[in-house]
Amino acid sequence: MPKGMFVDTTVCIGCKACQVACKQWNGLPGDPGDFREDPAEKIPVAVNFTGNSYDNTADLTGTNWRHVMFIEQFPENRSGGRWLISSDSCKHCNDAGCLNACPTGAIVRTDLGNVVVRQDVCIGCKYCLPSCPFGVVSFSHLTGTARKCTLCDDRIHNNLGTACAKACPTGSIAYGEVADLKKRADARLARLKSLGHDKANLYGYKEAGGLNVFYLFLDSPTVYGQPERPVVPQGRLVLSSAVTVAGALAVGAAALVAFRERGQVEPGEEEVGK
Repeated sequence: MPKGMFVDTTVCIGCKACQVACKQWNGLPGDPGDFREDPAEKIPVAVNFTGNSYDNTADLTGTNWRHVMFIEQFPENRSGGRWLISSDSCKHCNDAGCLNACPTGAIVRTDLGNVVVRQDVCIGCKYCLPSCPFGVVSFSHLTGTARKCTLCDDRIHNNLGTACAKACPTGSIAYGEVADLKKRADARLARLKSLGHDKANLYGYKEAGGLNVFYLFLDSPTVYGQPERPVVPQGRLVLSSAVTVAGALAVGAAALVAFRERGQVEPGEEEVGK
């Protein structure tokens, strides 16, 4: 049975414990671009202040495999608004664009359904980067390879669960079998609907062939920075190929007609041409 995570954004408090746990367990350093060397103290000083609420991570990168998003929905007078907070990571898609695009077999799906980049095989070609409709896979200049969340591959294969789920103090991130998590998600959605949260929705049941890491949102997916209808590039290959072949046949037919017409010269036209 595939393993995954259910992220209930409605109970996320933005504590970033998941980000810290992810970095600690996977030995991920700070992003070099986020710091500068203090000439006096000789220590790195953070310079990655985005000004976007409490979000200084800004995006998923080769050294940031989990990103807590802060979305403020407040009117100008700062009254009657709300916070939307979501902890984002790799979705471990059933139709993984990164896996489809990898030319070396560095990206694989394990027996538990999670998608992993094998660092000893990756050649850093970056083909996987544009193939991910969620912008998850990133190139690390520290290792020269593509990197992303592995769903704590080493932990889950030893029945430990993911580090982020273990660290989450509110249960916003739940790890387990996908089928069981979906039952939990369906019940939670029904509960929220009954409380009047009409825009609440589950994201990840159908997208990219189904996501093993899926979300409960209180607003549209685009508000949370997720594509409404993510398209795996390889999914368009059949249509694109058909259009290309049809275009080639049309051009070939037009050329054949043109050559035939050139060969059918009317009597006297050759003399005129001379």
